Amino acid sequence: MATTTVPPAPKVNRIGLPVLDYRGGKTTLCAGCGHNAISERIIDAMYELGLKPESIMKLSGIGCSSKSPAYFLSRAHSFNSVHGRMPSVATGAMLANKNMLALGVSGDGDTASIGMGQFVHLMRRNLPMIYIIEDNGVYGLTKGQFSATADIGSTLKTGVINDLPPIDTCSLAIQLGATFVGRSFSGDKPQLNAMLKAAFSHKGTVMLDVISPCVTFNDHIGSTKSYKFMQEHDEPINEIGFVPSYEEIDVDYEPGTTIDVRMHDGAQLRLKKLREDYNPTDKVQAVKMLMEAHQNGEVLTGVFYVNPEAPTIIDQLNLVDDALATLPQERTRPGKDVLDKLMAAHM
Repeated sequence: MATTTVPPAPKVNRIGLPVLDYRGGKTTLCAGCGHNAISERIIDAMYELGLKPESIMKLSGIGCSSKSPAYFLSRAHSFNSVHGRMPSVATGAMLANKNMLALGVSGDGDTASIGMGQFVHLMRRNLPMIYIIEDNGVYGLTKGQFSATADIGSTLKTGVINDLPPIDTCSLAIQLGATFVGRSFSGDKPQLNAMLKAAFSHKGTVMLDVISPCVTFNDHIGSTKSYKFMQEHDEPINEIGFVPSYEEIDVDYEPGTTIDVRMHDGAQLRLKKLREDYNPTDKVQAVKMLMEAHQNGEVLTGVFYVNPEAPTIIDQLNLVDDALATLPQERTRPGKDVLDKLMAAHM
């Protein structure tokens, strides 16, 4: 008599969801694109933390990078905005519903060129959101011209040499007011995974610049955003660990070599210092270190600055506990009697 084999049940996370529930559509980016690796790390981090896909809003602008949200979290809310204007949409969305987790994906062109004005004001407001820059140093959708993050002396496949200084979005974000700033490499799975987990627990603006090589236009000898260049010049400043609030925190390191930063939800960001004199809670030191590294031709990765205590724009506006988008009309539109009293008080 024939027997039927029952396939094993899919592995699920702490809220009972399989990893499939965190995936999106099939990518249409070039095979080997670093952006796809970033999408995979986002899927891994959210699955491992047990975040609810429906509690997340995905936001993006225009560019190869801004296509990425289609490739993860198909059950999440999504808004693909106008070129460079994602910060405005994110601000409005978070003010409308502060109880959601906002994840913005942008690119070096979408952020550092047409979107720079919006990026600046998002950073200074400390809006609670994760802002990821998928940084490849070129405009991939318009055939590979240099972007504003391309380093002086880097070359295109055509042999053209870049002679303009780059914008360092990390040092800029720190100076402007972002409260969690780091850089990673799409090819460094452990580092990026740990950094994303900590980012999802941070209350404030997280700005992550992720070097993400463009295999079509910027992965050749002479490019400072290529896989080979990053593998040879990546200088981590810390080894990153993250302990979620629902896991027991134990100590397994030598005193004096590790800094623990407690996040607002009780989670713990653990940074093992590879540079003995570096303190990631010191804003001035963080900017100084980034500037020195640039002069020395180093590409630093890791968490550069973190401040979980700074008030967010949500705190400063003293919003009501209920999401603004759910308030009934009688709570958002004063009646005639209220307006009459207001007018009479100023007569």
